[in-house]
Order: sequence, then C-alpha cells, then structure tokens
Amino acid sequence: MEKSRIDLPIGVTLDRFIKSNEKDYPTAVGAFSQLLRDIALAAKVVNRELNKAGLVDIMGNVGNANAGGDEQQKLDMLANTRFIRALSKGGEVCGIISEENDSFVDLENDGKYIVALDPLDGSSNIDVNVSVGTIFSIYKRITAINSPLTLEDFLQKGRDQIASGYILYGPSSMLVFTTGNGVNGFTYEPSLGEFVLSNPNIQCHEDGTIYSMNEGLSNSISDSKVKAFINYCKDNEFTARYIGSLVADFHRNLLKGGIYLYPATTKYPNGKLRLMFESNALAFVIEQSGGKATDGNMDILDIQPTSIHHTAALYIGSKNLVNRLS
Repeated sequence: MEKSRIDLPIGVTLDRFIKSNEKDYPTAVGAFSQLLRDIALAAKVVNRELNKAGLVDIMGNVGNANAGGDEQQKLDMLANTRFIRALSKGGEVCGIISEENDSFVDLENDGKYIVALDPLDGSSNIDVNVSVGTIFSIYKRITAINSPLTLEDFLQKGRDQIASGYILYGPSSMLVFTTGNGVNGFTYEPSLGEFVLSNPNIQCHEDGTIYSMNEGLSNSISDSKVKAFINYCKDNEFTARYIGSLVADFHRNLLKGGIYLYPATTKYPNGKLRLMFESNALAFVIEQSGGKATDGNMDILDIQPTSIHHTAALYIGSKNLVNRLS
C-alpha cells in the first residue's frame, strides 16, 4: 500500500547529519560545525538571489575583471559579499581568499579556519539560465591565534584541506562536501529552508564515457597526450558534454562517470583554472569518492601553490580515464 504524504519521512537535514556523524568527523564539532552551517546559510541566500535573476537588475557585468582575467558579473560580486559576510559574522573563520579579491582578507579575530572561495563559478551563464555554482575549501590556520595572518596561512597544499565542496544552483540546488571521510550530497528543500541528505556516500565510477572540455581550444593545445586522449574519446564514440560551468560539468561526471579537461593552452601556458579556488576543492571531493585529479604530471592535491591565484591544468574525474590521460 502506498504511503500517504503525511507518512513520508522528511529525511536527514544537514544539521542532523553533522550532529549524528560527529564521531566519524573529528573536526566537525563546535566551531567547525558552525562554519559548515554558515556556508549553507550563505548558499541559501545566494540561491534566493539567483532565483530573482531576470526580475531585478542583478545580471550583466560590472565592467571590471578579476585577478584571473574574467569579466566580473554583478552576481559574482553579490555572491562574494554574501559569503564573506556570513563567514565573518560567524567568527570561526579568521581569513578568506576569494577569486574575486586580489589579496587575502584578515578578519582579525581568533578563528581557527581559513576559507578559499569561488563565490559564483560559471556566472557568465546566468544570462541564459544555465546552472552555476559555488566552490569552497577549508583549511586550519598555520600562524598563532591572535597574530596577523600571513601568506603562509593561505598557500597550503590541497592535501591540507580539512573540508571542501560545492553548491550547485540548478533545477534543484545541491550542497556536496567532504570532510575527509567520504562525500555526501544534500538537496535544498525550499519549502522547509533546509538542505536534506539526498546522495549519501557518493562514489565516482572508475570508468566513464563522457568527456567535458571546450574543444574550441583544440588548436592551441600543445600537449600531445591531451590531443591523443581526445582522439581516443572520439574513436570510442564517447559522449561530449560541456556546459561551461565547472561545478555543473564536474557534478554530472561525479555521478555518471567521466572526465573534465582544462589543459594548458597557448594563451594560458600554466592552465587557466585557479588551484586555490577551484581545483583543490574539487580534487579533494573526487579523491574521496574514488576518482582522481591531476595536472597531467602530478596529483592536484600535491601541488605547492606559489600565489593565491596560482593556476594549473586540470584533468579530473573517473580514475581510469585520468590514468589513461596521465
């Protein structure tokens, strides 16, 4: 007999998940748990603002470029403000770096954590109503509490992350994250205002038949391994899927199996994607789900950043596909 709607369970909310799993997540207690809630709160606010896009004047660019050379959209700046405000008010975070800021922000408090943000990945797609996302990484500060932050606090390898994840704003909005003990996905239930566990213990397929890249770059790729791999995909009739929002492309391949490629090019000889704001966070997620991420020579998580806006090539997704390319 089919259950009535009143008998159906609500599900495990993010708050309940954090509390019930504290024994498995040694860092997810007290201040750290609150930090995850602050990120979720900012995500709800940004989700609300994105749902207004087209109805109020929050689309289009602001006439400036960020440190990576991308045109800043109005919603980039709005998301940046929302996340920084939520994290600074919580008090658990002492420093923030963002793709939209040239340098780090020292919040001058006794917080234990550093956060790296891409507040709104793929924002150029907003004007055409395509999925976008937020990417985040969490580290422990290195310098002593109550001392000024230094670059050393921010230029940490991806292996030093204690948590990372992303929020996908799409037909339904999702928060996916890891604290080093597997990957879990939560879908936003707007009528309740809660993120509810929908994808527990996500495992990336070891293989896949999807490849995601901007093939308009093909003529400017110098790496023969990448060109050979693209031909391998075509010879084996892989499916080409490229949205142009990294979070959306990554999320699809995480769930269905596949590989995302952003190689070094003539224009970007060191790669275009930012290690601290994009690649490290997603590499931690993919490794925790059984996949792999490299720059073609070494694991993304082992790269030592030399600046906040350090860039690198990125090949990320199903382990067997990444191994074939590397």
